[in-house]
Amino acid sequence: MQKVLRAYKFRLYPSEAQKASLAQTFGCARFVYNHFLHARSQAWQEHRTSCSYAKDCKALTELKKAPECSWLNDVSNIALQQSLRHLSQAFQNFFSKRSRYPAFKRKEGHQAFTLMRHGFGLQDGKLRLARFEGLLEVRWSRALPSAPSQVTITKDPAGRYFASFLCEEQVAALAPASRDTGIDLGLLSFITDAQGVPVAPPKFLAKLLHQVRRLSQALARKRKGSANRSKARLRLAALHARIADARSNFLHQLSTHLLRENQAVYAEELSIRGLMRTRLARSIADAAWGELLRQLRYKAQWYGRTFWQAPRNFASSKLCSACGCKNTELTLSQRRWRCVCGAEHERDTNAARNLLAAGRAAMEHRTAGLAGA
Repeated sequence: MQKVLRAYKFRLYPSEAQKASLAQTFGCARFVYNHFLHARSQAWQEHRTSCSYAKDCKALTELKKAPECSWLNDVSNIALQQSLRHLSQAFQNFFSKRSRYPAFKRKEGHQAFTLMRHGFGLQDGKLRLARFEGLLEVRWSRALPSAPSQVTITKDPAGRYFASFLCEEQVAALAPASRDTGIDLGLLSFITDAQGVPVAPPKFLAKLLHQVRRLSQALARKRKGSANRSKARLRLAALHARIADARSNFLHQLSTHLLRENQAVYAEELSIRGLMRTRLARSIADAAWGELLRQLRYKAQWYGRTFWQAPRNFASSKLCSACGCKNTELTLSQRRWRCVCGAEHERDTNAARNLLAAGRAAMEHRTAGLAGA
């Protein structure tokens, strides 16, 4: 058993008056984030000075005293401070090369604010927020494992409201499995394991692409700023939300299934950002390989499994899984090929077997190194 922090997300159904209060808090949190992002960028460009969270908090206190920004006092200060924490974390991710330079938040995009434990509470199955009149209706789908330490209120582009509670939970390791496997990611087959079992690509976007195009064209015809354009945008956003929800559900079920059935899962490290510059960008985005690998990584830590990725220069498709000979003339269009040793290979299955062998070798090397230490 180990303690992990896990988010539980539930749908909210606010009234019209509550939607107005939420919109005010969203707007204030977004303003603070954008204001201090601009201030940090300007301070660096003009004076080569960097800012910190503590310095931004002091500046926020002074900003709230200014007559032109007095409306910031109408919302919870906790939400504004958390917005500054998110900005600091965004800069840390940028300097650690985990993400790009922080971008300004848009009014039409995803909206969110976060409250810590003393800024919210649960009362009679409803959610109470600081500086917020009334209780928010929550659609509970399951019980929380512990008292939440923070809540994040979000509004997606489709106009849906959610509350995400961060809870500490005891997660038990899965029972030991009798096998391990390698998986090869692809477009013809979403994944193929070392046993040669493929998983068909769900193609959530491709199946509804005709509807996406139709709604996109209808949106483009609407006059900017009109009520009809807002309605058309919501219809398109609702369709994209439907696609994203189906994809997320599929990936969670697949990643959990792989880790339940296998003691170790070995995959390849992909340069998805580079692949998104090719003509297959839409299909790659629809497949969401990066999200599957991310889920496998953190779920393996939760459940006591092993997840390992081969380096990008590992030629999993071109190596013969029988003799190790490399076929340098293999092209992407060749799905089956014969090695000089006489072995016949199906491209994806061969790659998965090579990843399995490489993963086992890496784990043995790591175990030997720990034993030697």
